[in-house]
Amino acid sequence: MEGILTDCVQNSLRYFMYRNAIFLCERLCAEFPSEVNLQLLATCYLQNNQAYAAYNILKGTQMALSRYLFAVACYQMDLLSEAEAALSPVNEPSVEIPNGAAGHYLMGLIYRYTDRRKNAIHHYKMALSIDPLLWAAYEELCMLGAAEEATAVFSEAAALCIQKQYLQNGLATQNLYLPNEDRNLVSSKSAGTEDISPRQLKHMQANNLRDIPGNYHGAVVSAAAASQPLNGGPSNASFYNTPSPITTQLSGVAPPPLCRNLQPNGPNLNMLGTDSSPKSTISSTIQAPRRKFVDEGKLRKISGRLFSDSGPRRSTRLAGEAGANANMSTTTVAGNGTTNSSKYLGGSKLSSVALRSVTLRKGQSWANENIDEGMRNEPFDDSRANTASTVSSSFPTSDTRSAVQEGTTVPIGGTAMNGSRIMTGASDLLGLLRILGEGYRMSCMYRCKDALDVYLKLPHKHYNTGWVLSQVGKAYFEVVDYLEAERAFTLARRASPYSLEGMDIYSTVLYHLKEDMKLSYLAQELITTDRLAPQSWCAMGNCYSLQKDHETALKNFQRAVQLNPRFAYGHTLCGHEYVALEDFENGIRSYQSALRVDARHYNSWYGLGMVYLRQEKFEFSEHHFRMAFQISPHSSVIMSYLGTAMHALKRSGEAIEMMEKAILADKKNPLPMYQKANILLSLEKFDEALEVLEELKEYAPRESGVYALMGKIYKRRNMHEKAMLHFGLALDLKPSATDVATIKAAIEKLHVPDEIEDNLRLLISRSCESDLSFVGDSHTNRGLDVTMGGEAATLV
Repeated sequence: MEGILTDCVQNSLRYFMYRNAIFLCERLCAEFPSEVNLQLLATCYLQNNQAYAAYNILKGTQMALSRYLFAVACYQMDLLSEAEAALSPVNEPSVEIPNGAAGHYLMGLIYRYTDRRKNAIHHYKMALSIDPLLWAAYEELCMLGAAEEATAVFSEAAALCIQKQYLQNGLATQNLYLPNEDRNLVSSKSAGTEDISPRQLKHMQANNLRDIPGNYHGAVVSAAAASQPLNGGPSNASFYNTPSPITTQLSGVAPPPLCRNLQPNGPNLNMLGTDSSPKSTISSTIQAPRRKFVDEGKLRKISGRLFSDSGPRRSTRLAGEAGANANMSTTTVAGNGTTNSSKYLGGSKLSSVALRSVTLRKGQSWANENIDEGMRNEPFDDSRANTASTVSSSFPTSDTRSAVQEGTTVPIGGTAMNGSRIMTGASDLLGLLRILGEGYRMSCMYRCKDALDVYLKLPHKHYNTGWVLSQVGKAYFEVVDYLEAERAFTLARRASPYSLEGMDIYSTVLYHLKEDMKLSYLAQELITTDRLAPQSWCAMGNCYSLQKDHETALKNFQRAVQLNPRFAYGHTLCGHEYVALEDFENGIRSYQSALRVDARHYNSWYGLGMVYLRQEKFEFSEHHFRMAFQISPHSSVIMSYLGTAMHALKRSGEAIEMMEKAILADKKNPLPMYQKANILLSLEKFDEALEVLEELKEYAPRESGVYALMGKIYKRRNMHEKAMLHFGLALDLKPSATDVATIKAAIEKLHVPDEIEDNLRLLISRSCESDLSFVGDSHTNRGLDVTMGGEAATLV
């Protein structure tokens, strides 16, 4: 009955029938209460988006998988301190983080959102060293600005690691299914004269599970939990599935040990004949802890009677055929799809291959042997070889390792593959990840032109996917090429109309281009696709903001943040709208909320700088602009406003240098040229200022602020006719009604010295309402429609 119920639950999860799975799993737990079954029930609730139910079910449990699932539930409920305590108990600092790469990745997320950047980076790197294909960990490292070059992370050493994992797990899987003669031997040994029933063995195994620290590589005990990896787990979870103890029981074979741990932080065993090259091999193996199903002394007597007349064991025959030592010094436990994998620790090469020891918690019934640090080494005799071989797989020695890698065939994804094919496939996959990873890393470093060049190296079929095209659109957005960005996002929508990746940035592109019809259509499409996605409400908010309805826009951005409090861009957009509504206090709070989520979100640093600039807190303004500049050192707009803050602090020389850098960074951006002219005017270098403005007219021929500033300069030089001409040109360009009044007042007082100074300054500060929408810098701000207005530009 237990096996049938378990299989039904797994099938229900496999076909997304979560209500049925929950109902049947509750019957399973009621009839056969055990922590393993509780794990399956918690998995059902987690997959049904009921983290609170999984939280209450698993609270107080101690098994490794239980702790991992409990931490996932806590993370989804934003109980980060409890999630951290579950993964790494404070009173047991030596306990390994469960579930290998997935556990370290989850721990990295917890540390990231509790503002412990160094610890987060460490765990992301640990996750990658265990599983080189855990792309999500590399993404997080890129976002934190701590990623190594993709060529180092996805190197040949990683390919060797992947090959070894698959081969070891393939051998373990093969040894789980012994020939009939061996199966009879195991069955006889398990039930023989001791008269132990399979149910008793199962309960003994379940009890011992409580002492196992965790599973490797996100492997799970129940196949149901493995059928859909949790929280960014590896996509090849089926390969690392732990065989169900019930299924094994029904087959007549004694249940294998459920877990063999890889211990990234535990003590290393002796290095066994390795060298420093990526292709270093293991010359001998170690014996892992053995499961005591019955008393040790009785087990020796049983094994002596059962195996005295039997033929050679399967493992002995394999070793003999491969020419290995007949008296193998050690064996490894297999049965849950876990491996002793080589470590990749931040370097470009796999300097050594070491087998990690298995840490055992108090009260467990495993024998501890062959571990260097203070543990005893027991002699290895024939009876123990037979006993161990019933629950373990033989790890190839140095003489047979190459033969195993090349000749052994293992099932992967329904296809039989040998070592060379696995290596070829892993190398091809890592080659693709190297290009994608390097492009993404360049984007996160805001080296967008380099990122675009890297993405062009992708094969055509990969370049024209939704994710890549969205990244291309973001890169064009950062370099203020909105037309190319729109083209890339349009192709992304065509390739993946169901994907919301980058749609918040796409809506900002349309905002800058003032494509109100396209923006409205996009917002409606996204809301129809997914009303619970923050990107949908960002697009809706941008649509209202373009219509100058800032209050409604703010409500939409607040809805986005409510749906995902860790959506940094949503907090930033709220800040923009608060500033547009002259609510600077709440604007500052929103920007700070964004920085708590992502300290490298330079949009918010810029937003704070703009608020303090408008409040004439120039020192604060310079600090925040400089922080934004350190994160995005290629942004022409950030350079421009950093120079403006410097000028306000009477550091005009540094300000001019910064403006020149901004002009070189983006010659199409008129903002730094205008501000440079303002600085030259304040230094009374009229000729140089006019020269800059004459050049600027070519880039912004319809900007009224340019002609108004030229009129001011001519007035200061007592060239009243030219001043009148340029004031008239400024009026002809149809500025806002307020600016029209200011310009007319300046004309009336043309012959009155210096009286129009304040009015013109006011005109310049309001020139952000002009047509210079293309001055905005990518997603620095959704509304960076600032103009050439010197000291005080407004966010809209």
